[in-house]
Amino acid sequence: MEMRTITVRVDTDTASAYEASSEIDRRKIDLLLNLKLKEVIRKIRSLEEVMEDMSRKAQERGLTPEILDAILAES
Repeated sequence: MEMRTITVRVDTDTASAYEASSEIDRRKIDLLLNLKLKEVIRKIRSLEEVMEDMSRKAQERGLTPEILDAILAES
């Protein structure tokens, strides 16, 4: 599959965390974002619905606010 580069606006903390990530982690993030963008574009759901779905899935997989804070603090 051919890939292209696009620009996505994110907050400063997110950009810094991404830039500080290893190359392997950045590739994983890129793949996840690619999949999520495809899903959003196909379904054309509202941003709120997408965020609620992502939050629900993360909670189902055991992600808690404390774990998320710890992950973000590592970056």
